[in-house]
Amino acid sequence: MSQTTQPTSATRHALVLFSGGQDSTACLAWALQRYARVETVGFDYGQRHAIELTQRLVVLDEIRRSFPQWCDRLGEDHLLDLSILGQISSTALTDDRQIELQANGLPNTFVPGRNLLFLTLAASLAYRRDIDVLVGGMCETDFSGYPDCRDDTIKSQQVTLALGLGQRMTIETPLMWLDKAATWALAEALGGPALVALTVQHTHTCYLGERGELHPWGHGCGHCPACDLRRRGFEGYRAKMP
Repeated sequence: MSQTTQPTSATRHALVLFSGGQDSTACLAWALQRYARVETVGFDYGQRHAIELTQRLVVLDEIRRSFPQWCDRLGEDHLLDLSILGQISSTALTDDRQIELQANGLPNTFVPGRNLLFLTLAASLAYRRDIDVLVGGMCETDFSGYPDCRDDTIKSQQVTLALGLGQRMTIETPLMWLDKAATWALAEALGGPALVALTVQHTHTCYLGERGELHPWGHGCGHCPACDLRRRGFEGYRAKMP
């Protein structure tokens, strides 16, 4: 393909792995700024915080309402049933268990192979919908040490997917080298205070699925690893504001 006919981000279509959390919402806004059409996909794997499956639809509605400039680009949403993950993997994200470190140094919130399976199924869906970009919120700056969040893992899977599908499949990870404070700042850069407020009020990150109290940084139990990381990131972001 010649240089002049090579597709650009302005003409390509993207599929965002969208949980309805802070990170995937920032990734969705990032994709909407860059791609001609953006679809979303979520996964129901028997997670304890299944409230995110409800909130992801709320977030999509709020984005359409608050950001009309993105409406024409925001396309179909998909939800895939991955209950098999809960059947083969007992973790603190799928079972009612205390969150703690395991002997291998990883927290028991690690669902083995989750992101690998997410990306494989997302690529299969994307292939059938003429989409060649996957966007995910994987990050190895502020993360729990999950091996399937590492940059090397994602790059390796990108090569594998392209080989297995027989065509290009790009995996974009805009948060890979950002800490949580920088992720909050990215939301502001993409959508201004309105996107920050939307993130606070409507996204869900808490591992325990609590939507009771609204903290300055959002809803959540306030003490699980996901809430702690989100809170500290928000405080860091606010500290850098003029």
